[in-house]
Amino acid sequence: ELTPTKSNLPHLTTKTKKPCNIVIPKSEYTKMAGNVSNQQPHPLSHESDSWKKTLRLPPKDNRPQTEDVTATKGNEFEDYFLKRELLMGIFEAGFERPSPIQEESIPIALTGRDILARAKNGTGKTAAFVIPALEKINVKKPKIQALLLVPTRELALQTSQVCKMLGRHMGVQVMVTTGGTTLKDDILRLSETVHIVVGTPGRILDLAGKGVADFSECPTFVMDEADKLLSPEFSPIVEQLLTFFPKDRQIMLYSATFPLIVKSFKDKYLVKPYEINLMDELTLRGVTQYYAFVEERQKVHCLNTLFSKLQINQSIIFCNSTNRVELLAKKITELGYSCFYSHAKMLQNHRNRVFHDFRNGVCRNLVCSDLLTRGIDIQAVNVVINFDFPKNAETYLHRIGRSGRFGHLGLAINLITYDDRFNLYKIEQELGTEIQPIPPVIDKQLYQNSQAIRNQNSRNNGGMRNPNTGRSGVIVK
Repeated sequence: ELTPTKSNLPHLTTKTKKPCNIVIPKSEYTKMAGNVSNQQPHPLSHESDSWKKTLRLPPKDNRPQTEDVTATKGNEFEDYFLKRELLMGIFEAGFERPSPIQEESIPIALTGRDILARAKNGTGKTAAFVIPALEKINVKKPKIQALLLVPTRELALQTSQVCKMLGRHMGVQVMVTTGGTTLKDDILRLSETVHIVVGTPGRILDLAGKGVADFSECPTFVMDEADKLLSPEFSPIVEQLLTFFPKDRQIMLYSATFPLIVKSFKDKYLVKPYEINLMDELTLRGVTQYYAFVEERQKVHCLNTLFSKLQINQSIIFCNSTNRVELLAKKITELGYSCFYSHAKMLQNHRNRVFHDFRNGVCRNLVCSDLLTRGIDIQAVNVVINFDFPKNAETYLHRIGRSGRFGHLGLAINLITYDDRFNLYKIEQELGTEIQPIPPVIDKQLYQNSQAIRNQNSRNNGGMRNPNTGRSGVIVK
């Protein structure tokens, strides 16, 4: 019998600290910005805000948000005395005020201090390090001045887009490089000016080892999804990469989970790091979690029922193997629903196309392996379905974090077989959460976001159809 119970925070967490409430005087922000930017800060006119009138602001997002992103100290982006061109990019990207992780991270990062930051998925971690990295760039200096290291190719593409979007008025040159693309193109690009490099560990080490990417004067080293980057798969590469950096570089680590391996790296390489822990609980408050107890052969039928009953903006469906990803995507298409799939064995340009098209609302459903569990931010995703239940709490946490992005509402549904029952209980214990049995009717207010997003998806829509229409979709291979 499954008896979900609540427990304390998981044993895999580090000692929880309350968020730091240090208040830094504005005079100190000015001093920090002057020290790190190599330029005088703009006279950010609190007297005259006429520059704001020229901004091309996106439509306001009126969806409800949870305390994961609204429980702030009330700071504004102007309080950090950022360059005006950077502020313009921030506001034109739709940012209004800093989220809690941004409030904690940005002023400290601007001082050049090492940072170990822990916050939930989907609460604004990327901007928390991209904004200070951009602020510290001296565009007149034709050198690499920041490396943003990420574990997956899709996350590299997404992070580079955030850099370009926020730095669009600054003249900052951003380069993204990952495995699966030709080295020749990277070598040609690095022969020109590059200020920020975003990439995956293997390719970055390759470029540094060949002397093509010069990090000898690069003061900023950021690791996003740091727990994954410090896993046995990547850790030796990361340590080797650090030998190409100056001794006084700034290292910033960001993640939702920090196992013991991160602590050993911190003790070895970080100098008096400022530790941020905003994880009073692990799961996002806006994500409602359910499980459905099914037999293996009933899973596709159950999925079909969910598609017909739920109001899905977009959904991500996770499988535990690449083979099952392709088989399930084929089944979903045969049932008459639009569906893409993506996994690590696909060609890189095919993966890029799927990611780009799904993000732009061309298709409603994406079946994938754990390739897309890390950092991927697609605002229209309001439903995550674990077709195969994950093996550990960390993977579960990252999967369900694909919905409920930036404090919005989302739904996570887990299809549980008899063999998964102990794993379900174990993950509940480790995450200190309770996954409820799925009710006959799910209240739409628990996960349904604004009509505006659904309308936008309909306008962008190529092969995406309402699940009830029975129109056939396309599997992108």
